[in-house]
Amino acid sequence: MKRSTATPDPLIRFPARPRPSLAGVSATTLHSMQTVHTLAELRTALRDLPDRALVPTMGNLHAGHLALVARARELRVPVVASIFVNRLQFAPHEDFDRYPRTLQRDAQLLAEAGCDLLFAPLEATMYPQPQTFRVRPDPALADILDGASRLGHFEGVATVVMKLFQMVQPAHAVFGKKDYQQLLVIRRMVEQFALPIAIIGLDTVRDTDGLALSSRNGYLTPEQRARAPQLQAALRQLAEQLRAITTPAGLHAHEAQAMQALAAQGWAPDYLTIRRRSDLSAPSTGDVQSHAPLVVLGAARLGGTRLIDNLEA
Repeated sequence: MKRSTATPDPLIRFPARPRPSLAGVSATTLHSMQTVHTLAELRTALRDLPDRALVPTMGNLHAGHLALVARARELRVPVVASIFVNRLQFAPHEDFDRYPRTLQRDAQLLAEAGCDLLFAPLEATMYPQPQTFRVRPDPALADILDGASRLGHFEGVATVVMKLFQMVQPAHAVFGKKDYQQLLVIRRMVEQFALPIAIIGLDTVRDTDGLALSSRNGYLTPEQRARAPQLQAALRQLAEQLRAITTPAGLHAHEAQAMQALAAQGWAPDYLTIRRRSDLSAPSTGDVQSHAPLVVLGAARLGGTRLIDNLEA
């Protein structure tokens, strides 16, 4: 069995960023929610929150994030949310610097959603200089699909999630299925490191026109936003065609046709593919003919914005 390992790496030195404005949310109580920014504050606050559930986020919250909080509340345990824009999961050409930082608004939304504790650390708290260890997921799962397009992305995700798990020590953690590959990477990490955490995946929250909610939807122009549901429509059409497909070759042919159709609509497709739900490997003939649990996944750029989506089939 391939194993995820925490291995030493050359020093990672981050350029200093301006300290975010914490006015109104500094280590105090907002409605009934406490907000903390340091590890010492977090440890003190956690003493009164046993058997807690964690909802990790990068902020710029929308209804999809709040649905994760609602799911965590259903567990009848204290709910901890984190907000941290994780530099390690962004490639050099990606949008780390322009990713929206909306801490005050996010804190208000979390308090209204019933979150008990918000952990909003600075980068120096998450990655004390120098950062010499990172978590490397199994390449068979992490270096395909999104991992092939965004080299090092899931290493960054696994590292920050492992650190959050160590800091918060939750009994449960809730993630959205929109980031399907991320969810599987985290599940595998928890299994292989024997972490006593139940990972809960929540179905994708969508707008009324079918578009999966995402912080990056805010980058779309009005014209692009009107066209954005085309990605979900392409995945749905591919999922419906599964009933008539009997071989892996048939799958590949339909995937190629879906890519061409989306490109003809002005998109730049990265992938539209059908995979096994359990490990995102390509389905075998037996999988196809036995109607094994599959998932249709897609990633494509519309203008300068990369969107992802998936449908379980």
